[in-house]
Amino acid sequence: MNHCQPTHLLKQPLLCVIADGVGLSAETFGNAVQLARTPNMDYLKQYHPHGTLFAHGPHVGLASEHDVGNSEVGHNTLGAGQIYDQGAKSVDQAISSGKAFVSPTWLQLIAHIKQHGSTLHFLGLLSDGNVHSHEKHLHILMAKACEEEVQNIRLHLLFDGRDVAARSAEQYVARLNKVIRKLITQYQVNIQIASGGGRMHMTMDRYEADWPMVARGWDHHVLGRGQRYSQLTDYFAHINKQMPATDQHLEGFVIADESGPVGAIEDGDGVLCFNFRADRVIQISKAFCQTNDFSYFTRHRVPKVFYVGLTCYDGDLLIPKNFLVQGPAIKNPLSQLLVSQGIHQWACSETQKFGHVTFFWNGNTSGYFNPDLELYHNIPSLSGCPSNTPKMQAEAITEATVRVLHQGNYDFYRINFPNGDMVGHTGNLTATIQAVECVDNMIGRLMTACRETGTCLLITADHGNCELMAKKVLGEGRESVVQITTHTTNPVPLYLYNSFLLMDHMSSGTLPLTITHHQREGHGLANIAATILDLMGLPVYEHYLPSILSNIGQHKL
Repeated sequence: MNHCQPTHLLKQPLLCVIADGVGLSAETFGNAVQLARTPNMDYLKQYHPHGTLFAHGPHVGLASEHDVGNSEVGHNTLGAGQIYDQGAKSVDQAISSGKAFVSPTWLQLIAHIKQHGSTLHFLGLLSDGNVHSHEKHLHILMAKACEEEVQNIRLHLLFDGRDVAARSAEQYVARLNKVIRKLITQYQVNIQIASGGGRMHMTMDRYEADWPMVARGWDHHVLGRGQRYSQLTDYFAHINKQMPATDQHLEGFVIADESGPVGAIEDGDGVLCFNFRADRVIQISKAFCQTNDFSYFTRHRVPKVFYVGLTCYDGDLLIPKNFLVQGPAIKNPLSQLLVSQGIHQWACSETQKFGHVTFFWNGNTSGYFNPDLELYHNIPSLSGCPSNTPKMQAEAITEATVRVLHQGNYDFYRINFPNGDMVGHTGNLTATIQAVECVDNMIGRLMTACRETGTCLLITADHGNCELMAKKVLGEGRESVVQITTHTTNPVPLYLYNSFLLMDHMSSGTLPLTITHHQREGHGLANIAATILDLMGLPVYEHYLPSILSNIGQHKL
């Protein structure tokens, strides 16, 4: 069935491109976006409607203006058309208020530990990046467990260097050790750090791109297999001799004494994963929760534990079954709304971001809303560090998109280019400039395809990252450069191209090139869903934030 002619109400098919991590900043130093040659984005900014969008803090459901955006909440918000309290904010409220500790899951976990006289293990990212986790949540969880008379606690720590300063792991460990000493003194409990390593070396793979990462985590956390040290200071002394650039790739460690590993996970134990973001802990959660039909790696030994997530990491598959804080229930995401109107949809990215244009975009829903109307295309990511292949799979994503645009079987297309984010996280500025240039080149090819097929093109990003990769700091009378690998609070771009709706107004002089903010607080990612419907000539759901083009006129459902 060919839909070269737009479906029923449809004024024009639309392609939404998310250039992951490509934010905007006037500062040139360390700004891969400004340092890159981007003739296509420059052309769009000069000759076509464009604007900026907020992609951080309360604009995407996070707690404060200081909270950086991230890919999960960015795609959630783009696809939701509304602002929901996201993981960080809802978890923070539940833990700070004590609500999490009167939940049935917490009470069952504590009862399980006491009944078996066993150990409570905390597993997660030791960081205050507030993207996947926050150290204060771990501190409070530990203190509450001690208050509930849990006697034995072990910690399995993943080091960040990605959402926080590149080399900061020892600072987080120092703060954690201060909390541990206080709890031991106050409650006479046995708390020890047991295992860990860099988040991109073990445990925190996503979208099943690198199961051996998860296997390394399992070996260290569960089995106690890995390079052994009698204390964590010895591990850092060894690491620091290697002068690593970032904590995220640090090799693993197992703390052991004369009897062996101090924190291997055994039958009857409890395990609480204190990451609130789903994508990088679904796989390790599967390894704990899936007792049968698990073929991703050899687990050797699968302890019978009471496993708890800080949130539910996959609502459809119920992974894990036990969790402390309920995530946002997103109602009527854009994909579901389009399906209800018979609109055909196509989504594509490479594995590293495939779940972002499917699961997260669809309101944390796995699978299709209607397989007769939707098709998702996953292109396997390349192995190895993205800075070694800064183009990643952008060309394959573009080729697939151009092909389906010309086939004309769909009405709404969405794709993600991971380059700006994934390469930006490595801290390699030269490689990231190449990544941005590649994305710009792909945008040029998509502009041509959209012009040839009569498709509207909307380009934006989910959060900032690669526009701030280094900054100059003054210390002890000398200027030095600090590498930055984290997301940012900077706005992201919005470019519109080849829209029948806009071209009519531009030709009559009624629409300026710069799309100004019509709300006092400005536009954010949540305005995009209504804007897409507006551009396609479809009715806009009444609970969505308004279309950016609402001054042109829109219809409400």
